Parts: sequence; C-alpha cells; structure tokens
Amino acid sequence: MSARQNPKGKAAPSRKPAAKAKKAPARKPTPKGARGKRRGGPGPSDLLGLFVLLLTAGLAACAGKEVLSGGGGDGQTETQAPTGQMVIRFLDVGQGDAILVRSPEGKTMLYDGGRSAERMRAHLETYGVDRIDLMVASHADADHIAGLVPAVQRAGPTVFINNGIAGTTQTWDRLVTALEEAGTTFQKANKQVVNLGSVKVRVIAPPPGMGDDQNENSVGVRIEFGEFRALLTGDSEKRETEAWLEQGRPEIKGPFQLYKSIHHGAANGDHPAWLATVRPENVVIGVGENSYGHPTETALNLYRETGTRVYRTDRQGTVTFTANADGTYTATTDR
Repeated sequence: MSARQNPKGKAAPSRKPAAKAKKAPARKPTPKGARGKRRGGPGPSDLLGLFVLLLTAGLAACAGKEVLSGGGGDGQTETQAPTGQMVIRFLDVGQGDAILVRSPEGKTMLYDGGRSAERMRAHLETYGVDRIDLMVASHADADHIAGLVPAVQRAGPTVFINNGIAGTTQTWDRLVTALEEAGTTFQKANKQVVNLGSVKVRVIAPPPGMGDDQNENSVGVRIEFGEFRALLTGDSEKRETEAWLEQGRPEIKGPFQLYKSIHHGAANGDHPAWLATVRPENVVIGVGENSYGHPTETALNLYRETGTRVYRTDRQGTVTFTANADGTYTATTDR
C-alpha cells in the first residue's frame, strides 16, 4: 500500500470553487412480443406503469431540493467547517466504475457498481457497508450496474437516482426488481441536492436533446465537503460535456481535488475544453483488462499536458482519498 499527498509531499492547499459557481422512470424494457397494440384489459405491467407515473409526478417537486439530510444540512452556517473526514474509494472492480463515498457521520453513497457481483460483495464486506443512503447509476450499461444488484440486496438503498432511461438487459431487470423489493425510492436526475451529513452531493442531470444513448445521458455528481471537491460524470462523451459547457453549469467548474476519468480513459471522453473548466488535480481511471484500448494514449496525454496526477485501478487496485474540510487530503492505494 502506498500513501500520497499533494505534490512535493505537502498537504493540498485549500481551494475554493469558482465564485459562481416512489419513482422516476427507472423503466423496464418492453417485453418481447408486447410491442404494438395492447389487447384485453390492463395487466400487472400496466398497473405498475400507472403507479410509476403517479409517483414520478409527486417526486417532481423534489427537483433542485434536498432529498436526504443529516448532521451537515441547511442548518449549518457558512462559518462552521465540518469536522471529521470524508472517504472516497474508487473500488477495483475490473473494467468498470464503482465509487463508494462515506461521510464523517457514516452516511454512504455508491456511484455505479462495476460489472462483477462477486467483487462488489467482497468490497461491501471489506468496508463494512450494511446501509446505502444514496445510490446513483450514471447510466444503465452492465459495467456500471451489475455490481449494484448485490449492493441493493445487502444494503437496501434509501434513494436511487438514474437518468430515467431503461436498460435493455436482464441485468437492468434484476436491478429494478431488487430495488423494488428493497422499498427504495426511485428518482430521475434533476438537479437534486443530497446532504449526506456534512457531505453535499449535487446531481448533474444530462442536458436536454441527448436522445436515448446511455453514455450521452450519463448522470454526474459534484461532491463537496468543506473546501474539498470531487467530480464524477460516468461515461459522458464529448457531446454531453460540450452541452454542459454550453449551459455554463456551475457544478462542473473547478478546481477539483479529485476527478473520475470519463469512460475509463476513452478517446471520446475527456477533451481540452472540458479539462480547462474542470481543472482536476488528481484523476482516477476505473479500468481493467479490456479489448477497447482503455485507457487510451489520447486521454493519458491530456492528463500529462494538464499536470494531472493519474491513478489506475488496474495497476494500483482500490484507490482511496481521505479528505479534510480544509481541502487537504491523502491518497492511498492497494498496491
């Protein structure tokens, strides 16, 4: 295990962000043979669809509002710095993403779950995760959601947020079923602000007009703990990040002490204009053995050119950042 701090072995200076800075449609795919006109009376799936629609309308009022709260909620004044430490772990799940966040108060968020159910079970056991307050699926690809199924079964998330676009795989169906059985509240990403104790999570919804491509509808999150900032944006490709830049979204404005590489270091992920806005100090690439060439030299060269320190789960295992409210942090790796 190695331990790292900011360059030159010093604690990172406190950095401030730029000054201006139950159910949403987690829909199941249409069963085979069910396309076209409906026949007969309403079946169970029709009634479930109506139930989801009614709950979606009720939850729409939550957009842009706090959906969970805890010790560091709105009652905390600007002058009161949080105490304790936040821990962010980029779990080694092979080719895929899975990020576990724990606040000083013990509240947890799991952002994506990787492809391996077995690896996720082992990580949950290792880190003693028996409850998940917030689960976010950036999108419905298997290398991001398969590991969420055992996480739901073990830790019963309170709230699940996704892009509202149903997956088309059995993996997606298993995830939705597990969430329903756990009594989890579904929400479609829509500028929610989630307080996990003293850790604030700002949800970044996909821009309008992205169609139904999963990658281009990735859900992002900005994580804030005192002066520490982290940004995770799933597999968002250039079209989506350019749209966020056009919108001038305050959530994407850096600097960020910690950043997740887009799409495992793919060539169509990070680009100069995006990184110039994000301004990351450290980037973690969630990657394993793959046939896609991830991470690409295009992405690695970008990180070198911007002076961003690179961590890779395929070479270093699980990467853990332990953050203080003054913006300083330490980074440790499994190997």
